[in-house]
Amino acid sequence: MKFLVPSELETERLILRQFQDDDWKYLHEYYSDSIATKYTTGRSFTEGETWRTMCGMVGHWQIRGYGPYAVVEKESQEVLGPVGFWYPNDWPSPEIKWALSPKYWGKGFAKEATIAVQTAGREYMPELSLISFINSENTASIKLAESVGASFEKTTEFRGGIWHIHRHPSAT
Repeated sequence: MKFLVPSELETERLILRQFQDDDWKYLHEYYSDSIATKYTTGRSFTEGETWRTMCGMVGHWQIRGYGPYAVVEKESQEVLGPVGFWYPNDWPSPEIKWALSPKYWGKGFAKEATIAVQTAGREYMPELSLISFINSENTASIKLAESVGASFEKTTEFRGGIWHIHRHPSAT
């Protein structure tokens, strides 16, 4: 499969790359935290569920030609979480998603990674109109979406909750 976007991106502090075998251990810091997952999965995961979720992100690249990146902090070489393109079959539109481990919240990493993904999306897939699909109670993610220029478009019901669609700036 030929990828539609680069398989690796770089920012001042981060490398965004494909997931590797041992990355699930870092991802589990996020997925095992019930507060972190409150607005995404709605519950904490077992180690096996985290591993399978990571495999799903890897598979997304194979099916769609794009997907979530493993965000690696250059200084520590730790995986902070996934940020990237996401479009499951029941989603309303292709998305830029983010989900960093709580110990990295409030440090600008999600914003830095999201801007890199926005830039790649506009350059390599200008035909896609990207959203962020955010639970209406997730004020931190709504704030992040707005800080990177995504504008509120509408609310919609999804899986028993109310979700916001924030549209990212297009290539034009």
